[in-house]
Amino acid sequence: MKKDGIKLVANNKKAFHDYFIIDKYEAGIALVGTEVKSLRAGKCSIKEAYVHIEEGEAYVVGMNISPYDHGNIFNRDPMRTRKLLLHKAEINKLIGDTSEKGFTIMPLQVYFKDGRAKLEIGLAKGKKIYDKRADIAKKDARREVEREFKVKNL
Repeated sequence: MKKDGIKLVANNKKAFHDYFIIDKYEAGIALVGTEVKSLRAGKCSIKEAYVHIEEGEAYVVGMNISPYDHGNIFNRDPMRTRKLLLHKAEINKLIGDTSEKGFTIMPLQVYFKDGRAKLEIGLAKGKKIYDKRADIAKKDARREVEREFKVKNL
């Protein structure tokens, strides 16, 4: 999928199902050459990933970038911790927000923007089971209305 110079590589749909996304940030990712080539081939998973902040720097943990096929000795560990490139003010805001109980930072999507690998992260608050049920009910109701609308127009 490509729009406005943005090529989507990976999406974390489960984050939207399990969490309320309060705020979104765009961060660069510090990668080596073979990881970039593997990302361009679309071999990335962020389902189990999360963002960790320590000593004033942000890191993404659990992001899987499969080894590049032709990378041989230059390939790195696919599950290694990768540094995120954020402004100091953004990191400080995230530290303040996550100090509250129930907040976490989740990776939402990986994409290329103007040739550079980016990770969209979101400040998230966990949903309760009844919140998830309410979201599913809204989605079903919207789908039903669209189905009836489509039948009327035919």
